[in-house]
Amino acid sequence: MKKSLTVIALACATLVSTAANAQFAKPEDGIKYRQASKVLLASHFGRMVPVVKGEVPYDAEAIKQNVAVLSTLAALPWGAFGPGFEGGEAKPEVWSDAKGFDEKRENFKVAIQELSTAADSGELAKLKVAFGKAGQSCKACHDGYRKD
Repeated sequence: MKKSLTVIALACATLVSTAANAQFAKPEDGIKYRQASKVLLASHFGRMVPVVKGEVPYDAEAIKQNVAVLSTLAALPWGAFGPGFEGGEAKPEVWSDAKGFDEKRENFKVAIQELSTAADSGELAKLKVAFGKAGQSCKACHDGYRKD
Protein backbone atom coordinates (compact mmCIF):
# COMPACT_ATOMS: atom_id res chain seq x y z
CA MET A 1 0.00 0.00 0.00
CA LYS A 2 2.79 2.41 0.94
CA LYS A 3 4.61 1.67 -2.29
CA SER A 4 1.46 2.32 -4.32
CA LEU A 5 0.88 5.65 -2.61
CA THR A 6 4.48 6.65 -3.21
CA VAL A 7 4.22 5.79 -6.89
CA ILE A 8 0.97 7.74 -7.19
CA ALA A 9 2.46 10.73 -5.37
CA LEU A 10 5.51 10.73 -7.64
CA ALA A 11 3.33 10.49 -10.72
CA CYS A 12 1.24 13.38 -9.47
CA ALA A 13 4.36 15.42 -8.73
CA THR A 14 5.52 14.90 -12.30
CA LEU A 15 2.15 16.00 -13.58
CA VAL A 16 2.07 19.00 -11.26
CA SER A 17 4.86 20.79 -13.07
CA THR A 18 3.15 20.10 -16.38
CA ALA A 19 -0.30 21.01 -15.08
CA ALA A 20 0.87 24.23 -13.47
CA ASN A 21 2.20 25.44 -16.79
CA ALA A 22 -0.61 24.01 -18.87
CA GLN A 23 -2.38 26.10 -21.41
CA PHE A 24 -6.11 26.12 -20.84
CA ALA A 25 -8.43 26.24 -23.85
CA LYS A 26 -10.53 28.93 -22.15
CA PRO A 27 -10.02 31.07 -19.05
CA GLU A 28 -13.04 29.34 -17.49
CA ASP A 29 -11.14 26.05 -17.70
CA GLY A 30 -8.31 27.50 -15.63
CA ILE A 31 -10.75 28.90 -13.08
CA LYS A 32 -12.48 25.52 -12.75
CA TYR A 33 -9.09 23.83 -12.43
CA ARG A 34 -7.91 26.05 -9.57
CA GLN A 35 -11.26 25.76 -7.80
CA ALA A 36 -11.18 21.95 -8.07
CA SER A 37 -7.62 22.00 -6.71
CA LYS A 38 -8.78 24.04 -3.72
CA VAL A 39 -11.64 21.61 -3.03
CA LEU A 40 -9.15 18.74 -2.88
CA LEU A 41 -6.83 20.76 -0.63
CA ALA A 42 -9.72 21.47 1.74
CA SER A 43 -10.66 17.79 1.78
CA HIS A 44 -7.19 16.70 2.79
CA PHE A 45 -6.91 19.40 5.45
CA GLY A 46 -10.32 18.38 6.73
CA ARG A 47 -9.26 14.76 7.10
CA MET A 48 -6.69 15.81 9.68
CA VAL A 49 -9.00 18.00 11.79
CA PRO A 50 -10.40 15.15 13.93
CA VAL A 51 -6.85 13.99 14.70
CA VAL A 52 -5.66 17.49 15.61
CA LYS A 53 -8.73 17.98 17.82
CA GLY A 54 -8.14 14.64 19.55
CA GLU A 55 -11.46 13.23 18.34
CA VAL A 56 -9.83 10.20 16.69
CA PRO A 57 -6.60 8.38 17.53
CA TYR A 58 -3.38 9.67 16.03
CA ASP A 59 -2.09 7.38 13.30
CA ALA A 60 1.28 8.84 12.33
CA GLU A 61 1.56 6.80 9.12
CA ALA A 62 -1.92 7.78 7.91
CA ILE A 63 -1.17 11.45 8.62
CA LYS A 64 2.15 11.21 6.81
CA GLN A 65 0.43 9.74 3.74
CA ASN A 66 -2.29 12.39 3.81
CA VAL A 67 0.28 15.18 4.10
CA ALA A 68 2.22 13.73 1.16
CA VAL A 69 -0.90 13.99 -0.99
CA LEU A 70 -1.60 17.46 0.41
CA SER A 71 1.93 18.55 -0.48
CA THR A 72 1.36 17.52 -4.08
CA LEU A 73 -2.04 19.21 -4.24
CA ALA A 74 -0.62 22.41 -2.77
CA ALA A 75 1.31 23.06 -5.98
CA LEU A 76 -1.67 22.75 -8.32
CA PRO A 77 -3.83 25.90 -8.27
CA TRP A 78 -1.21 28.59 -8.78
CA GLY A 79 -0.75 28.24 -12.55
CA ALA A 80 -4.37 29.24 -13.02
CA PHE A 81 -4.04 32.56 -11.19
CA GLY A 82 -2.16 34.30 -13.99
CA PRO A 83 -3.38 37.16 -16.16
CA GLY A 84 -6.53 36.25 -18.03
CA PHE A 85 -7.84 33.99 -15.27
CA GLU A 86 -9.69 36.67 -13.35
CA GLY A 87 -12.99 35.61 -11.85
CA GLY A 88 -14.38 32.72 -9.92
CA GLU A 89 -14.06 33.15 -6.17
CA ALA A 90 -10.88 35.22 -6.52
CA LYS A 91 -11.07 38.92 -5.70
CA PRO A 92 -9.58 41.40 -8.18
CA GLU A 93 -6.84 42.03 -5.60
CA VAL A 94 -5.18 38.76 -6.69
CA TRP A 95 -4.10 40.65 -9.80
CA SER A 96 -3.99 44.26 -8.58
CA ASP A 97 -1.89 43.26 -5.54
CA ALA A 98 0.14 40.48 -7.17
CA LYS A 99 3.08 41.07 -4.82
CA GLY A 100 0.91 40.60 -1.73
CA PHE A 101 -0.74 37.53 -3.24
CA ASP A 102 2.66 36.04 -4.08
CA GLU A 103 3.78 36.61 -0.47
CA LYS A 104 0.71 34.77 0.82
CA ARG A 105 1.33 31.95 -1.65
CA GLU A 106 4.94 31.67 -0.48
CA ASN A 107 3.81 31.64 3.16
CA PHE A 108 1.45 28.77 2.29
CA LYS A 109 4.27 26.89 0.57
CA VAL A 110 6.49 27.23 3.65
CA ALA A 111 3.63 26.19 5.95
CA ILE A 112 3.03 23.05 3.88
CA GLN A 113 6.75 22.21 4.02
CA GLU A 114 6.68 22.64 7.80
CA LEU A 115 3.57 20.45 8.00
CA SER A 116 5.38 17.77 6.04
CA THR A 117 8.37 17.96 8.37
CA ALA A 118 6.06 17.71 11.40
CA ALA A 119 4.23 14.72 9.90
CA ASP A 120 7.56 13.00 9.23
CA SER A 121 8.57 13.51 12.88
CA GLY A 122 5.71 11.32 14.07
CA GLU A 123 5.10 13.71 16.97
CA LEU A 124 1.50 14.81 17.44
CA ALA A 125 2.47 18.02 19.26
CA LYS A 126 4.60 19.14 16.31
CA LEU A 127 1.83 18.20 13.90
CA LYS A 128 -0.70 20.32 15.80
CA VAL A 129 1.54 23.40 15.70
CA ALA A 130 2.33 23.00 12.00
CA PHE A 131 -1.32 22.28 11.17
CA GLY A 132 -2.34 25.50 12.92
CA LYS A 133 0.23 27.51 10.96
CA ALA A 134 -0.89 25.96 7.68
CA GLY A 135 -4.50 26.78 8.49
CA GLN A 136 -3.53 30.35 9.34
CA SER A 137 -1.74 30.70 6.00
CA CYS A 138 -4.90 29.54 4.20
CA LYS A 139 -7.07 31.95 6.17
CA ALA A 140 -4.74 34.90 5.58
CA CYS A 141 -4.91 34.40 1.82
CA HIS A 142 -8.67 33.80 1.80
CA ASP A 143 -9.30 36.90 3.93
CA GLY A 144 -7.51 39.15 1.46
CA TYR A 145 -8.01 37.47 -1.87
CA ARG A 146 -11.17 35.32 -1.84
CA LYS A 147 -14.75 36.51 -2.19
CA ASP A 148 -17.07 35.71 0.70
